[in-house]
Amino acid sequence: MTPGRSRSGPAVPVPDHGVSLYLVRHAIAEPRGASHPDDTTRPLTHRGMARMRAAVAGLEAAGVELDLVLTSPLVRARQTAELVARGLSSGPDVVVTDALAPGQPTARVAEALAAYGRRRRLGLVGHEPGLGELAAWLIGASEPVAFKKGGVCRIDMAGLPPVPPGRLVWLALPKMLRGMGD
Repeated sequence: MTPGRSRSGPAVPVPDHGVSLYLVRHAIAEPRGASHPDDTTRPLTHRGMARMRAAVAGLEAAGVELDLVLTSPLVRARQTAELVARGLSSGPDVVVTDALAPGQPTARVAEALAAYGRRRRLGLVGHEPGLGELAAWLIGASEPVAFKKGGVCRIDMAGLPPVPPGRLVWLALPKMLRGMGD
């Protein structure tokens, strides 16, 4: 945080009865290829980790707090989820769920979220195109929401399991988040 900047908390409060979902696309990972033939084990690059830490500093500066972070089991998503959890003062736990793995239907994510109905602020770390399709389903859009690597959006829902339409509160590019954390 820069000197003189105060932490003011979330710009839009979570409804008393609702839940805020923060959808996070994993950070920049090593490319597919001979050095990483198994896509599930591709780690984040050093640059990807550094940029994600800076983006999380932007989330922290914006007052984002999470109760829990759910993540895809793939290495790059788990590493991103750990960076998010360690970078936020709310210190959320990280839980791996196969529902956020690539290729899973939106209905499977919704079913998995039902188990966390008492939580009010959940992070969901996943992959494209599934994350964009999930965001579109949550807000009742006909086209997927595009996520850059390290991008985040907040969608407020009435409760869990999610019943569309929710409300897209904001969508932040990773560069925007990094700038907020300076």
